[in-house]
Amino acid sequence: MSSHGINRDITSCMTTTHKATLRDLYSVKGKAELINGEIVQTPPTGYLPRYAASEILISLRGHERATGSGCAIGDNVGFTVSLPNRDSFSPDAAWYTGRPSAMKFLEGAPVFAVEVRSEGDYGPAADHKLRRRRRDYFAAGTRCVWDVDMQNLDIIKSYFDDDPDRPIVFRRGDLADARNAVPGWSIPVDNLFPLLTG
Repeated sequence: MSSHGINRDITSCMTTTHKATLRDLYSVKGKAELINGEIVQTPPTGYLPRYAASEILISLRGHERATGSGCAIGDNVGFTVSLPNRDSFSPDAAWYTGRPSAMKFLEGAPVFAVEVRSEGDYGPAADHKLRRRRRDYFAAGTRCVWDVDMQNLDIIKSYFDDDPDRPIVFRRGDLADARNAVPGWSIPVDNLFPLLTG
């Protein structure tokens, strides 16, 4: 076999990996984040998790209009960050104190991020993934991250950057807040549940 043939065979076995960029992320339909150079998409969620996220957003929006101290951000908005393993976040709800960017992703992490568990967000692997995600949030400058679990008595676990392994827990009947991440704001935990469930 000629050396030309050998080279062709070797070349046909070689593969190249394209590292995704924020430019690639802009072209993705649906909710996605850029993690370790890969676009990671998130499937749609169910009624109760989305209801809870919407109620938190509505409450934050009221606080925004009353105080003008930040921006209430809903689901599927991109936040660009510069971490070794992550270039973006897309929380279920958030509070942002940076400069709004019109049609573009927001620059920098939100000071408060809400992650509501969907049906597939349970078990050891999901818990590990959420711990890594919180670590990334704090590394990017987020001060408070809520882990909202609509199937648990401990409905909201509120994690803070100054003590990231010991959450404050909120249950039904409690008034939940994000301390200095969103000064002066709180929401009754009961508001996360619809009046009528079927």
